[in-house]
Amino acid sequence: MEFSDLSGMPVLARASGETSLGERLRRGIEEDILHGRLVPGDRLDERALAERFKVSRTPVREALRQLASLGLVTLQLRQGARVATVELTALIEMIEVMAVIEAEAARLAARRMTQAQRSELQAIHAEGAEAVARGDAAAFNLINWRLHQLVFTGSGNSFLAEEARKLRLRVHFYRYYLIRVRDGAWRAHEEHGRIVDAICTGDAETAFNETRQHLMLSSERMADLVALMPRDRHDKTPAHGGADGSATVPA
Repeated sequence: MEFSDLSGMPVLARASGETSLGERLRRGIEEDILHGRLVPGDRLDERALAERFKVSRTPVREALRQLASLGLVTLQLRQGARVATVELTALIEMIEVMAVIEAEAARLAARRMTQAQRSELQAIHAEGAEAVARGDAAAFNLINWRLHQLVFTGSGNSFLAEEARKLRLRVHFYRYYLIRVRDGAWRAHEEHGRIVDAICTGDAETAFNETRQHLMLSSERMADLVALMPRDRHDKTPAHGGADGSATVPA
């Protein structure tokens, strides 16, 4: 079975751009997290992953160590690896930092994006409108990821872009809760519109402020997040799409 990233390029088949098989496998597992095939609390079984990706267990261990160093996976003696969960206090702190980092990326993107990138940003935003109209939260979730990733790239700062990507991946599953709130996708799309307009017109300060406002949690959104987050990380219910077919997710 072959896995692809959001560009459609097979993750394990790429001959360049990655330094090792473990690195490519790490990207594949990250894509599983992004698409919701793996969620916080899921068990990552080395044997099942090796069979699934058609590799030996050595690159699987390398990939899991890399993911652990990023905070995406927890490794425990005799308990194996799991997709990391994030406690509410830590999540709020991460979102506060993410708001500043991504706001700066948007500010730089407004100054540095090429015309081709601006056109692509507008096209992705238009796709978001279609997903909202269909009520397709899952599709909007991936469009949301693509839009923010393009802003990171458009910043012209590769270090900032990679740090922003890693932080967003850590909180992505929890941000998705907010999209699934009744008006969550619509609200996010409206806010994206103001960010896209600011970037495409070169208004750097508005791009910064609109992005920061978009990512910060108001009291209403905080209440939604608290209501939807797992109440007990040890209380598990079956999940779909786990790496070994027996994955679990906090209830």
